[in-house]
Formats: sequence, C-alpha cells, structure tokens
Amino acid sequence: MTRTASGRRQARPTPTNTRLRPLAMAIYLAASGLAVAGATLAPLAPAHAQAGKSYNIPAGPLGPALTSFASDTGIVLSFDPAAVAGKSTAGLHGNYGVEDGLNALLRGSAYRIGKTAAGYTLVAAPQQQQARATSLPAVTVVAAADAGALPDAYAGGQIARGGRLGLLGNVDVMDTPFHVTSFTAQNIADRQAGSVGELLDKDPSVRSTAPTGDVADAFFIRGFAMGDNNIGEIAFDGMYGVAPNYRLMTDYAERVEVLKGPAAALYGMSPNSGVGGGINVVPKRAGADLTRVRADYTGSSQLGGGVDVARRFGAAREFGVRFNGSHQRGDTRIDHQSRKATLGALALDYQGERLRATLDLIEQREDVDAPSRRPFLGAALPVPAAPDNRNNNSQRWEWYDSKERSALLRAEYEVHKQLSLFASHGKASSDVDRLFNTPTISNVAGDTRTVPTRAIFDVHRNASEAGARASFTTGAVGHQLTLQWSQYEDQFNMGSRAGTAYLSNIHQPLERPAQNVAAPASVTKRSATRLSGVALSDTLKMFDERLQVMLGLRKQRVRADNVGASAYDDSAVTPMLGVVFKPLAKVSVYGNYIEGLSKGDTAPASARNHDEVFAPYKAKQKEIGVKVDHGRLMTTLSAFQITRPSGLTKADNYFAVEGEQRNRGVELSVYGEAASGLRVYGGATWIDAKLANTGNPATTGKTGVGVPALQLALNGEWDVAALAGLTLTGGIFHSAEQYANQLNTQRLPAWSTLDLGARYPAAIGGKTVTLRATLRNVSDKSYWSGASTWGTLMAGAPRSLRISATADF
Repeated sequence: MTRTASGRRQARPTPTNTRLRPLAMAIYLAASGLAVAGATLAPLAPAHAQAGKSYNIPAGPLGPALTSFASDTGIVLSFDPAAVAGKSTAGLHGNYGVEDGLNALLRGSAYRIGKTAAGYTLVAAPQQQQARATSLPAVTVVAAADAGALPDAYAGGQIARGGRLGLLGNVDVMDTPFHVTSFTAQNIADRQAGSVGELLDKDPSVRSTAPTGDVADAFFIRGFAMGDNNIGEIAFDGMYGVAPNYRLMTDYAERVEVLKGPAAALYGMSPNSGVGGGINVVPKRAGADLTRVRADYTGSSQLGGGVDVARRFGAAREFGVRFNGSHQRGDTRIDHQSRKATLGALALDYQGERLRATLDLIEQREDVDAPSRRPFLGAALPVPAAPDNRNNNSQRWEWYDSKERSALLRAEYEVHKQLSLFASHGKASSDVDRLFNTPTISNVAGDTRTVPTRAIFDVHRNASEAGARASFTTGAVGHQLTLQWSQYEDQFNMGSRAGTAYLSNIHQPLERPAQNVAAPASVTKRSATRLSGVALSDTLKMFDERLQVMLGLRKQRVRADNVGASAYDDSAVTPMLGVVFKPLAKVSVYGNYIEGLSKGDTAPASARNHDEVFAPYKAKQKEIGVKVDHGRLMTTLSAFQITRPSGLTKADNYFAVEGEQRNRGVELSVYGEAASGLRVYGGATWIDAKLANTGNPATTGKTGVGVPALQLALNGEWDVAALAGLTLTGGIFHSAEQYANQLNTQRLPAWSTLDLGARYPAAIGGKTVTLRATLRNVSDKSYWSGASTWGTLMAGAPRSLRISATADF
C-alpha cells in the first residue's frame, strides 16, 4: 500500500518481480548451502594479527573488572589490590585487543598498562612521579582464538589496526599495501553516527554528497564519485549487492572500512563503477552476553532509541545470536521536515571446530516528509549565495517511503589447517514510493522550478561467491593463496508520473497547494546488470615477513541490458600488485598498482557512430606510502595518482573514449593516543584533479567537478582528569574551494565547521548510564558543502544537537 499526496493509502501497481519476504528469504538462503620489537634488521616476528574479543564488563570497582578481563582473555595480569582500592571504571563494551581493553578499563585511574616478561602489570600514567605496580600471583585462563574474528582496535579504540580486504581477507595495517581506515563500533557509538554517511564525513579523503535531510547516501573518495545512482555500491561483509541500497544505518555495523583507491581486483567490479575507493560494512556478531538499551534525541523534536542483545549457546558456546533494533520519529532541524526510521537486524552464527557459518537478516524502513533535495544549477549561472541551512525547498506535501530487506548466508569449512573452502549467497530488495523531484535554479537570485514526480522503484539484487584459501611454503617463501568465483545481478524496475511544475526560491521557499499525483499505472523493467568473474591472489612472505608481495588478477565479465538501448556484454582483466617492505620493526614502506573497472559507454543516438558499445573502462591507481607505528599512535603518508577514462562526442560528431580525469594527491592520516587521555584520528588530503583530452579547449586542463584541493578532518577526545569518566570531544573540518562545472566558472567557496561534544558514565538507578552529547556545526554556518557530478549543489548541515543515554543490563 502507498499513500496519496493527501496522506491516504491506496493500492500499489504490481511490479514485475515478486518482492522478497523475510521468511522466504531466510528459507531460500538456508537452502542455498552453505610491531614487533627492535629497530634493527634482525628477523622480525610475524605482524600482529590476533583478533580482538567482544566484552561486556559493567561499570564498577576497578579491581574486579581487571580480574574479569584477565580471566576472559587468558593473560597474566599482576597488580596490587590496595593500589586500585576505591577506584572505579566505566566498564568495557565492544570489541578490543588486550592492551586497548586494559587501557580502556584504566581510563581516568592514573594508571596505564605495562608489559613484563611474564605478562602485564599496572604502571603509573606519565603524570605520576613513580610507578606503584607490585607483582601478585597470576590468574591464567586459556581462551581459544576465533579464527573469523576481526583485527584488534588500535590504541584509543576508534580505528582498527587492520581490515578485511576482500580477496585478501583480514590483513593487519602494517602488512597492507593500501591506505585503509576501519572505523570501530566504539567510534560509531561515541560519535553518535546514525548512518554511514554521517560517519565517513570524519575521514579526510571522503566527502558525502548527500545533504542533511536527503534520502540516500553518496560519496566522493579521492575525488571520484561513488554511489550517485546508488545501486548496491557499498559492500556488506565483503560482498556487493547485499547492503541496503539507499541509506545504511549503523546500528548493525561492527566496523565500517574504507579502502582508498580502485578495488576491482579485491572486491570485484562495483555495480555503479566507483573507482575512488571501496566501502565495506562488517556486521556485528555475538560475543559476550549483552543487553544494551539506548534512548536518543536529535534535531528539533526527533526521539528514538535502540536495543542491542547478544547471546551465545551450546556446550562450547558455539551458537551465537545478536539482534539490533532501533526506531526514530519526529521533526528534524530542516524546516517542515519529519522523519521516521525503523530497523531490525538479526545476526546468527555458528563457530565449530572446522565449520563456521553466519546468517544476517536486515529490514529497515524510512519515511520522510518534505525530504531535502540538491538543486541543479543552470549551466551559465554564477553560484548563488548559500541559503539558510534550515531552509527547505521541498513542499510539506512531498514525501519519501522506503523499505529495504537484505540477507546474507556465509559458510567456511577448514578441510585442513592449511586449506579452507568458503561460499556465500545474499539477496536484497529495495522498495521505494515517493513524491518529489529535484529543483532547478534559474537565476542568481535563487529562483527555482520543480516538477514533482510520483515514482516507484523496485530494485532486486543477489550475489554469490565460492572459493578456497590455502597457505603453504616453497623454500623460504610463504604463500597465502585465494581462488574465488563471484557473481552479482541486479534488476531495476520503475514507474513514474509527473505533476505540475511549481516555482519557489532557495532563500525564501514558497508554500504551494498540495498536488494529488496518482501512482504510475505500471512498474516496468528499466535495466538489468550481471557481473561475474574469477579471481586469484597470492601473498608472498619473505625474509621473516619483512618483505611481502601481493599479486592478484580478476577476469570480469560485464553484462548490462538497458531497456530501449543496446545491450552490453564484454569482459576485462584487472590486475593488482602490492608490496610491503619493513626496514624497521614498526615501519612499513608500501606501494601498489591496482585497477578499477566501469561499464563502457554506448555512443548516443545523436553521434555518427550511434549505438557503438565500448569496452569496459579501466581506472588505474599508482600509490606509494609509509606507515609508522609509534606504539600508541599510527601515522600514514601516501602519494597517489588515479586516472579514469571517459567518453565524449568530438567536433566531427563522432563518439570516442578519449577523455580522462587524472587525480594526483597526498594523504596524511593519524589515529591513536597522542598522549595519556588524549585520542585523535583524522588527517588531510591534497588533490590536484585535472581534466584531459575533453574534446573542448575550454575544459581541457580544468579542475574536476566537486574536488577541493584540500580536505581536512581532525577528530579528538580528551579525558578530563579533574572529573573521572568525563570525556570532551571535538572535530574540525575544512574544505577548500571547489567547482560545480567543468568550465570552472561556477565556484563554491571554501568552508570550515566545528563539532563539540562530551560523554560521561553516570550512576542512575543502580546502573551505569553512558550519557553522550554532540553539537554539530557549532557556529551554525550556512554554506554550500559541495557539488556532485550531476551538477547539483549540496547545502551544509545546520547546527544540531544529538544526545543519547546508553545502559547495559
């Protein structure tokens, strides 16, 4: 059922495909089957790759919490009970490595963790004059490691020290020949990021191209657009086509990983041909038993909350269940806009001696009244002044309703210690009914014209993969070999009916009479895509893993059927070469050459060679960099170049693939603990984006659309020593000027914003309740945050307050 413009519900036209129901989806899927010490050239120990564990240690006395942690982890921890008597901890919740977990428990206690020959001990924090650590009888518990677990969180807990690199699996950051950032669940919770778009705005090489109040996430990574058409562009647990299509909420995310640069060899070709980088959402799994409840308030009057429940069962706790649910409803900070969002995510897993299997089921709904839109800017117009950041050019009677369903079944079987087989199958559907459209700015005064359109979208996707992983040695060289087959399919069905155009203004929006635009008479197939391929990779480890070489090759077949246009069927091979060299124990020098893949263009009907189909486009990245692990602070400096071909119609009216955008840049990132009680993450990215061989002297050599020369994001948090448990947070964000057209005549000014926040574990009703508050855009600055490749402009977010209270039971 759908609603009319007046709010009444009416029967919907039947789409060409039957929608996937949750029970049918589950049955279908179930039936589908299953660094190192020393700074000399002495031999280095294997890089740290032990996965972290999930903990649920409640707030309370520090001594028992430390003992519980040592017991759960199986470490030797020595301390004097008298030294911690009377001290408390805010508890530990989430996935941590050993040292990070201990230091999180010790936060605000004037102690930090130290190492001894036997294990761990407590030492005074740097501001103390002398250490008080005293050895005691050790408590030792042996715990089996989970082979499928994630890399540890790095010091500070905000960023992980490794990530899942598709074909290569879990890789420690010091062994990765790429620039990777992996945001943790702790980071998501502390920043109160409700969507992937809100979270990734904190990364210096990522820019969100969806304004506040819009209905879909989209990004630029290293200066190239990703997700403008939003068809399965973000990977879920390493697979495209499974994640929700338009917006990804973060309640079910354990990690959100960003790989900088093309990733076709690692993940396969992205469905929407993104080449600047890849985004992967890693789902939460059941660890320690957990019952967590959250209440939150956002914007003008938007209230909500969520639950996170995890349990493990079985004689060896081999069965796990985790459920995340949330609901928000109310007015936002955008004028006459309201939003309702509901999410349910169920994660099941089995961790046997040889067999590991997971099943993820997600359903989320989002309804928005008066959704924000990104206005088109006429080709010859100068950029008008940015409107007040609360202005809404949409009408009260315009709306958007979406329903997203996703499911993914994975299985891995260890045939031998050195050989495992894996297979996965996932399905997803997106069901959208909406009445709105994008306004067009017609003059410098900001007057607009909009044709509201009733549209129904039905998007269906499925993805599969299977393969084998093996490890072995040949002489003095170690190998980690992966062979993978993968396939992705989508079908896009649509129907639309236009209303009557109305006029307004971005600075002084005008209210117009409601229009009752009927639903389209039919929803028909508009396009279908099928991507299939085979990939092989080998990681060679030499000289005690001081030198690692990663080789990969993917043969990809691309089939596309656009109704009313020529079908497309072609293939290409994309290689990957990565090298990591460790001249010192905690220094990695790396380089990579990797390619991205995009569907080739079809010559337009107006060209002399109309309907000619071109081979897939290959984007190419070359990158070098250095990573330094300072102990509790990680820094990465890289230089890169990405080139992407593009098609154009030449002066003789012949369509050819001769254009190119070339982005050269330098990226600096840092994360970890800069000092005791001071944690940071962020950095800066400088990009020189040039258009080449555009076929037009007026645009050749110009700067690419929507690419600022400098992006800066620096996030920090400080534990206030005078009030144990209180943490102050903040973020500074800056973008240099950017252009909205290829002629570079439409320029958006540079902008800077500031976020501030705090969190505090308070004792309420016998429970420790973590209170969080975040104030975004403190100065309430109005600005254009960016431009998209479509020629649309994004308004910056208004000042908004978000507060939440979280408690464990």
